[in-house]
Amino acid sequence: MKVLQINKFYYLKGGSERHIFALSKLLADSGHQVVQFSMADDKNYYSKFSQYFSKPVNLDKFSLKNIFKLFYNREAAKKLENLIRAERPDLAHLHNISHQLSSSVIKVLKKYNIPLVQTLHDYKLICPNYKLFSHGRVCYKCRGGKYYNCFLNKCLKNSYLISFLAMFEAYYCRWQKVYEKINLFIAPSRFMKDICVKFGVPENKIKLIYNFINPETGAVENLAEKSQPDYFLYFGRLSEEKGIRVLLEAMKKLNGIKLKIAGAGPDYKKYQSLAAEYKLNDRVEFLGPKYGDELRRLIKQAKAVIMPSLWPENLPYTALESLSLNKIVIASNIGGLPEIIQDGFNGLLFKSGDSLDLAGKISLILNDERMAKSIETNAKSSLNKFNSQEHYRAISRVYQNLVKF
Repeated sequence: MKVLQINKFYYLKGGSERHIFALSKLLADSGHQVVQFSMADDKNYYSKFSQYFSKPVNLDKFSLKNIFKLFYNREAAKKLENLIRAERPDLAHLHNISHQLSSSVIKVLKKYNIPLVQTLHDYKLICPNYKLFSHGRVCYKCRGGKYYNCFLNKCLKNSYLISFLAMFEAYYCRWQKVYEKINLFIAPSRFMKDICVKFGVPENKIKLIYNFINPETGAVENLAEKSQPDYFLYFGRLSEEKGIRVLLEAMKKLNGIKLKIAGAGPDYKKYQSLAAEYKLNDRVEFLGPKYGDELRRLIKQAKAVIMPSLWPENLPYTALESLSLNKIVIASNIGGLPEIIQDGFNGLLFKSGDSLDLAGKISLILNDERMAKSIETNAKSSLNKFNSQEHYRAISRVYQNLVKF
């Protein structure tokens, strides 16, 4: 089967792209032909189809031209049509397309009667700001298509203008029945599926298929701890919804415990200042972004990985990667995280936003060595339902059913 994978980025920008590249390799290794469509970018990985990629759209640069592309990217539509004519794919698998590639790609695909499936990596289908999170708290105000709440609450960058554009784009997609043209949505977590159904997505149009991770082997096995782990680790984006403030507040309540923070984001300097304000400079170290073996070494040598999320995470690779390295994960009990972390078995859960509860769970790991060892032992083995074979069986059935249909 020839499968067209469509995503607006073709470099490792985040967990979505990591999944897309892993899925493409899995499909190719299983005998399928994989065709890519994306935006051109200097950071892109190699693709023999890059001549068909559309010009990049930088939404940080405000222009009338870019505003129109939010709703219909004519150049992306034309490039995709050329690719379809050349390659004749059997099916298209959409990932993140909104705002840069836009819904224009869906219209082109339907013109050629190509079956469509889309993986929901975020909440864009039901929430104009992607996150179900606004001004420090989980937000369901747009339920029932009430997207005007995005504008009224300045949900995007605290800006009426940007929020208005996001609101209008959501209404545009609804008026044009854009998402009704997609044959099936894939939810990587049960939380994602359930919340989409509550917001009005027909249950028969959305299927739960967990993301997958292959347990790390080879070089990672040589990343054994050089000494007794003496720090806790956060890695990922540094922004409000990730709960870094809660983590620093928990650290303030504890004595002598070290924390390393690996990552970048819009609030990097703010959290550095907050750590200084809390007099944590001698115990909290900001490392900047880390990747590959350097990141895996940090994970492997940590006492535990902490995920203090305030927003309902979907199915984050942060947790999966940490477990694959037999590492304890202390996570918020929100979104899809409880589907990965079983409290007391392969990690610990705490009440989202509660720094006192988080501090208590950190202390528990430090003070109960027997329990900590038990959790570490269970970590990697708990990933069975997130393996590549299960994912391939599920996704191939979806593909086959849609192509037959």
